[in-house]
Amino acid sequence: MAAAFGLVAFAGSQTAGAAPAVAVTGPAALHWSTCPAGSDAPRGTYCSTIKVPLDHGRPDGRQIKLTLSIAGDLNAPRTLVVNPGGPGESGIGTAKLVWSSMPGDVGAKYNVVSFDPRGVGASTPVSCGDTKKLIKHPAAPYTPATDAQEQARRTVARKVAEQCDANAKALLPYITTENAARDMDRIRTAFHRDKLDYLGYSYGTRLGATYATLFPSHTGRMILDSVVDPSVTTYASQFDQNPALQHRADQFFAWAARKDGTYHLGASGAEVSAAWDAVRKKLDAHPAGGRAGSAELDDLLASAMYTDLTWADVAQDVSAYRRGDASALLDATDQLAFGGVNPAQLAYNCVDDAWPRDWSAWHRDTTASAPKAPLFAWLNTWYSAPCAFWKAPTARPVKIGSVQVPPVLLLQAKDDPATPVQGARRMHQALAGSRLVVAGGGNHGQYLFDGNTCMDRHGSQYLLTGRLPAADATCPATPAP
Repeated sequence: MAAAFGLVAFAGSQTAGAAPAVAVTGPAALHWSTCPAGSDAPRGTYCSTIKVPLDHGRPDGRQIKLTLSIAGDLNAPRTLVVNPGGPGESGIGTAKLVWSSMPGDVGAKYNVVSFDPRGVGASTPVSCGDTKKLIKHPAAPYTPATDAQEQARRTVARKVAEQCDANAKALLPYITTENAARDMDRIRTAFHRDKLDYLGYSYGTRLGATYATLFPSHTGRMILDSVVDPSVTTYASQFDQNPALQHRADQFFAWAARKDGTYHLGASGAEVSAAWDAVRKKLDAHPAGGRAGSAELDDLLASAMYTDLTWADVAQDVSAYRRGDASALLDATDQLAFGGVNPAQLAYNCVDDAWPRDWSAWHRDTTASAPKAPLFAWLNTWYSAPCAFWKAPTARPVKIGSVQVPPVLLLQAKDDPATPVQGARRMHQALAGSRLVVAGGGNHGQYLFDGNTCMDRHGSQYLLTGRLPAADATCPATPAP
């Protein structure tokens, strides 16, 4: 996917109580203490670890570590396991974030547990070595103008795949969504829960649906928010993302045009689009600060497509650049600068599904996608291009919808570019008995983090009662900034 979804940018209104350093007794005792130094856990969060098999087919074989975090009352009646998306994103900071954002009655009923999935961060991690040296800034434009430019980026993708294999060969075949779902069942048993209550965002919806398929009798209340399409491969899904991202960019340009008195980028969406393209060309000719060209600006735009809460900052940064002040734009692009790959994200993506090994298929499909998504087609392709050269064998994905699962609540924004709405509708079809609530707007991640009271009401009522809405429903969009 063009970017990974995380919840770290948001803060809740309720103050999370720090979990005490205590032991949860039982056959899989959990001892809570300070989280590992350098982890993504916020101050006051407590962590624990469990061991899980590297290969669940060999439960007595090599064991790896999972690091968990908790927020709320350890003695709460229910435990909600949360995944923030990715794949391959750290989750141990998510428990406190989610619990502190819950309405008080929901927070009183649940403690919230999150974890770094296998391959990630404070759990047993995968490494691709030092990949920062493979990309220089300013990076070459994403859309190759010549065969040589395309070949240069292919070479980088191949080298990334080779470095990942050299550094994590023994782990890579086991960094899969199926194994992560089986790990979650170990978390369930560690908490002595008969059923797993779960909240998953973005990729976390694939993880949750996989768990429900593997363990339907242990699936409790499950919310899948910003839903991944279960019917297509990750390779195919990026070509569904491309036009959705372009559509969202057009919405951003139209929004900026309505605020032309503030940003002076143009009085219509077309004028703002033309101004944006002129900035891209200028950055290619004269990179800002010697390090930000069109690729860095494209990264900034792609990241802004996930939530309109960032639109004002992005528009202001570009407006200031056009007036001769590049400092704010450089601050923003420096934060997003390609500092090496996310090895766990590549590991999950490249092993979970089959990918074309013949580069001509990538070139053909991206070239066909580009007219409808000129700002994003090649960006998305290069993001996942190491999968064309991946060494670890492809896993057989779990077929979501192959078994009857308990009722699930699906939450989705109509214009979400990262997980387009048709994917949520296909998940709804695959999970018989589920309910789908669609909100207006395009923000990625609805429950608790978009400020949409209608969506929050649906999610909280379900967590409190276990009852789904009587029928599929819609919610109005959260007002644009």
